[in-house]
Amino acid sequence: MTGLPDGVRPHLPLRPLWLCRVCGTPWPCATARLKLKCEYADDRTGLSVYLCSVLHEAIADLCRLDPANPPAPHATFTRFVAWAKPRLPD
Repeated sequence: MTGLPDGVRPHLPLRPLWLCRVCGTPWPCATARLKLKCEYADDRTGLSVYLCSVLHEAIADLCRLDPANPPAPHATFTRFVAWAKPRLPD
């Protein structure tokens, strides 16, 4: 049970490529990012910790796929972590 309406598939990563299983774009896709922000709305630190662990898994997978061309560190960090920066207090 995913908590989603029938016929709606969650936007999860297809490993080891780290593409979205639904839309085929680099994961986390826009839909996955929105869902993650909603899931972790009250725990932005938890979201950052989760994304950092996913970042490390993705780097390991992508390096195994093509050891001669590892992912660019800045672009990979931006893709997996930077978009979820915590909200600043008012």
